[in-house]
Parts: sequence; C-alpha cells; structure tokens
Amino acid sequence: MSTFKNAAAAASGDCDDYPVTSGLEERLAWFKRSFSACSDVVFYEFAIGGGLRCALIYLREMFDYRDAEEHLLEPLLTASGDWDGDVSRLFSEHRLPMSGCRTLTEPDAAMAAILDGSGLLLADGDQRLLELPFAKFEKRAVEEAPNESVIRGPREAFVESLDTNLTLIRRRIRSRHLKTERLLIGRETRTAVILIYMDNICPSSLVREMKRRIGCIDIDGVLGSNYIEEAIADSPSSPFPQIQYTERPDTVAASLLEGRISIVVDNTPITLLAPVSFYMMLQSAEDYYQPFIAASWIRWIRFVFLATSLLLPSFYIAITTFHPEMIPFNLLISVSASREVVPFPALMEALMMEIAFEALREASVRIPKSIGQAVSIIGALIIGTAAVQAGIVSAAMVIIVSLTGIASFIIPNFDLGLSFRLLRFPMMLLAGAFGIFGIACGMILIYVHMLNLQSFGTPYLSPIAPQVTSAIKDTLFRAPWWHMLRRPPTAAAVNRIRQLRSARSWVKQEGEDAE
Repeated sequence: MSTFKNAAAAASGDCDDYPVTSGLEERLAWFKRSFSACSDVVFYEFAIGGGLRCALIYLREMFDYRDAEEHLLEPLLTASGDWDGDVSRLFSEHRLPMSGCRTLTEPDAAMAAILDGSGLLLADGDQRLLELPFAKFEKRAVEEAPNESVIRGPREAFVESLDTNLTLIRRRIRSRHLKTERLLIGRETRTAVILIYMDNICPSSLVREMKRRIGCIDIDGVLGSNYIEEAIADSPSSPFPQIQYTERPDTVAASLLEGRISIVVDNTPITLLAPVSFYMMLQSAEDYYQPFIAASWIRWIRFVFLATSLLLPSFYIAITTFHPEMIPFNLLISVSASREVVPFPALMEALMMEIAFEALREASVRIPKSIGQAVSIIGALIIGTAAVQAGIVSAAMVIIVSLTGIASFIIPNFDLGLSFRLLRFPMMLLAGAFGIFGIACGMILIYVHMLNLQSFGTPYLSPIAPQVTSAIKDTLFRAPWWHMLRRPPTAAAVNRIRQLRSARSWVKQEGEDAE
C-alpha cells in the first residue's frame, strides 16, 4: 500500500549512512547510533565455532530470550566446525533448528524487524542479516464481551492481539475462501491491519474500494480502529455511523458470510465491518441465538424505544406548549398542577434536565468502578427529588427524561444511540419553536439525510429504501432460518445462495414416507 511505501521511504531516509561492508564492527556501531538513548535495546556479542564473531540485537521486553538461548545460542555455541572460513553456511543452510527465519539485506527492513519484536543476527564477514522470530508480547486472555453480552451465544470476545483475533475468526470459518490481507499503516506506529473477506461471496469491487481508501491514509500513527473508520467513511460529517464495529468474533463471522468485509486492527479489540445499513445496527447477536418469535418481538421493542429516545421530550414540549387540548383532561390537570410552581418554560426545563442527565451519564463512566454505579443511581435519585421539591422542574419532566434515557440504552449500537442523543436537542428546539409542525419538519430532514447516506455504495436505509422485499424477513423481524435461503443484498454478495434447500425439508420427506 502507498502508506507502507511512504513509511519505508521515510525509514530508508535514515539509513543513507548504513555502512556497505561485511564487517561486524561498522554495522554494529551503526545500529547502536540508530538506537541511541533506547535503554530497552540489547546488543549481545558472542563468538561461535572457529572464532566467528556475531551479534544479536533485540528489544528486551519484546523478545523471548529464553527460547533464543535454547534454540539459537546453545546450538551455535556448541556447533563444531570452522565457521570463519565459510560464513555463508549460517545463511544458506538450515543450521538453526527453527522455522520462520528470514534473510534481510536492507537496513530499514532490519530496523522494522527489531521494532516488531524479532531478533537480528549479524555475522562478521557477511552483509546479510538474519531475522529471528522470537517475538513475545504480554496479552490479555480471551474473555466475555463487556459491551455485547448475550444469554445463549458464545462468550468469547476479541482482545488486543491481532493473531489471537484472527484465530478466533478462523475457528468459526474453516474455509479456504477466507482471505486475510495484511497492511501496515502509520509512519511511526506501523500498525498492522488485516482485511478479512470471503472471496467467493464478497464482491471484488468492495475489496478494491476498501484497499483504495485505506491506501490513501498517510498518518504518523494509528492507535485504534476509529482512526481508520473516520478516514474511510463516506460521509464523516454525518451524525450517523456508516461503519459497524463489534468485539464479538461470531458477529464478524456472520457478517463475512453475508459478503461484507472486516477490518481487524492490531492493539485494539474493536473490529470494523462494512458496508452497513441503519437496520443492521439495530440488530444484536442475541437475535440469532433466541427463537425467531422472541427475537422479532425484541426488535419491535427496539424500534419503539428508538423513536421514544428521539421524540418523547420533543412531543412533551410541543403538546404542553402548543397543543394542550391533545392531553386528556384529568392528565392535563395533573401536569398543570406539577408545572404550576416551575418558573421555566417546558423547553428550558427539558434542556436543563437532558443536559444534567448527559452529564450524570458521562460522570458515571469516568468515576472509578467501585463507586460509579452507586454514585450514578444515588445522584439521579437525590438530584431528581431535590429538583422537584425545589420547584425547579416538574415531576412529569423527570419521568419523561428518565424514560428517554432508558430508551437510549436499548439501542444495541452505541454510536447509533449517541447519534439519536445528539439529534434529540435540535428536535426539542424545533418542538419548542413550532410545536408538532417543527417535529414533522425535523423528521423529514433526518429522513432525507439518511436517504442520501451510503456505506461503500450500499444505501443506508436498505432494504426498506430502496425496498427489497426478500430482505425484509431479516430487518423488521427475524424470520426462521429455514426461510432465509438467500443472503441479504446489502453487500451485493457474489453468491446469494445461503441454503440450497430449506432446513426443514425433512418435514415434507416425513409426510411422503408416511403416505
């Protein structure tokens, strides 16, 4: 990729003074100058049979020196024969009892190997460098997904290790069609990024477009998958996310089988999926591990509370300010009585409560976990009760804001929930200025904006707009598996056939046998 070429070019610019010689002293001195003031870089010099002088360079906490001693130093130090007269045998013959060794000739590649955790072996009398694959990293064990928990599904979640994450996906899709392409992004971090897709399902045009967009990234460092997400999104200024993220390997495997592409970034447990539609982000992994009737019911609850999280405060403001005749008489008396002592209009009251709720939510995230839950619950109760008793807000507004906050947590995708939390404020302003007419205008603007959004060529509101009737069975509700014979058209999969025949075809066969 172009980014890797730029990084290599930048590195090669520092390697112009690399000595073109086979002597050990000059080359070792160059590496010491390059790693000056790096206390974690170790330079170990030793001699093997016949007095051949060698040097081993590695990073102390990233190199497994115990395995190196067992598989490298001990065999070399105890080897018989005169190495001094035939140095090339160290590189040309399989003298070392290990696999994965690479012979390097360029100093920038040698520097990159050391920084990746490998060891570098230099021998006096030969310009070549030998990369030793003894990288060792501390990594977190595979645990349950903290943000995407399920009741019946698998408990494994991604970790910060790229190789571990790739293994979790390989365990679920044991197919030769699963392709993994490795890229390096970041001039300084050289972060490994793997593109994963099924070459017999995922369209080649999607893979090419993904590579083209990632190839345009030229940045000094990539520390998380969100760096890439912002760079490759179709409309980054939109409040709606156009790339899905997940920490569950089963979600990635299911998406790959639909013809989508996954981006796995080193040092982060968050994996990206593209393309994506609005309705995909309202789906949860739990939907596919429960009976389809229960899953469909839960989806409808999500749709209802999605609208609640966006519109409930706005409707309250519009009705109490412009349309009180829409409220039943007995309820109107109760609402009016609770608002009699409140000195603020409904709009100001709602804005204060919503901002206070957002602040309380953010504080609960930053507070230490040992006291965070207690502070958030007690703080909400105390502040809400005190505000009502002081006549600052009405009891009805506390109920409205609480229901709105609970509704926002029902949305499975956090970024999508955040989008509706942000849109809630302009909707309240429109309701306070124009009533229900303002809400209708705001909804029209949001809908038109979503109609114009795309995710790698996929309409954001598909398969509803444009309508694809066959795909609605996994959108508004979750049809049973034996009815989903084709893959969803969202990713324009090359092979749309998911099942050659219904999984319950045995029922028909059983009836025929009975006859």
